[in-house]
Order: sequence, then C-alpha cells, then structure tokens
Amino acid sequence: MALVPHGARELHGHNALIWLTYHLHNVGFLYNFMSGFCGGGLAVPRRWTLRERIGERIARQRGDVFLTREFRDLGGEDQVLRALRGMVRDGQLVRLGYGVYGRAEASQLSGKPMLAARGGFIDAARQALNKLGVEWEQTEFQRAYNEGRSTQVPINPAVRVKGRFARRLSYQDTELRLER
Repeated sequence: MALVPHGARELHGHNALIWLTYHLHNVGFLYNFMSGFCGGGLAVPRRWTLRERIGERIARQRGDVFLTREFRDLGGEDQVLRALRGMVRDGQLVRLGYGVYGRAEASQLSGKPMLAARGGFIDAARQALNKLGVEWEQTEFQRAYNEGRSTQVPINPAVRVKGRFARRLSYQDTELRLER
C-alpha cells in the first residue's frame, strides 16, 4: 500500500500506517473503527528494560538470594551490575557480598529496605553458600543448642566451611563468621 501525502514522498509499510493513524485520529469515528479493526491500535509494544527483566525473574524465583551470574543471559556483565546497583538504590534488593544480592522489602517501622529472608541474615547467607556450591555445616555451638546439650543461644551468624571459601557475606553490621 503506497500512500502519498500532499507534497511528500511515497510512504510504505510502517510509516504509511503511522501517517494513516495520525490522519484517521483527526477524523474521529474512523479512527475508532480502524483501531478496533487493526487489533487495538497500531502501537508498537515497548521492549522491557534490563532492570524490568531482572525484576521479573526475581519475582518468579522462590529463594531470597540471587547471584549476578543468574542474570548473565540477559545482558553484559557491566549492564547487569549497573541494573542490580540501581535496584539496590531503589530498595528492591540488598547487597550481601561480591556478586550476591538478597530480596528486600520495606521496613514497617522505618520504611527503609531490609532483608526479606524469613530466617534473617543467617538463612540468606546459607542460601548464598548453597548457590555458590560451598559445602558447609552448622557450628558446634549451633549443633549443641539444637540437640539440647546447651541452653546458650548462638547469636552470631557462623557456619563451618568445608574447603576453600574467601568471600565475605554481610548485611548492615552483621558479617557471616566462617569456621574451618
């Protein structure tokens, strides 16, 4: 279909549709007829931004911890890191360590973002260790408390790591303590 507006060059394809839509919109009832006829208008669907795609993937996942490598297929490393930093700045995520992020929710008291993991930081840290492929087990103090051999509640988040692991995982002022 070739349309020639008065005093212009010939239009083809998408440009012709845009020109036609513009002029039919000014006619009134014909635009309504054409928009229904063409399936809801001639709008081109907007592509999702990288942040929107990462946010959608996070919303679908069940866990509370995410690694940057989980989003590698969505874009380049720098782009993904930039998008994740923006999500941290907006309060959608919290940074737990190098390449490790946690799901965030707004605090009911202060409104500031806080870690959304049900078991707190220790649960998020254990999820991160599992995703990183690090073998770990409970510390002796945690086992003693869980087995009823001690009434002293372990407060500091700590795990016994089997093998090599050098990353630091922390949230606010709390850091995961590693035992060998």
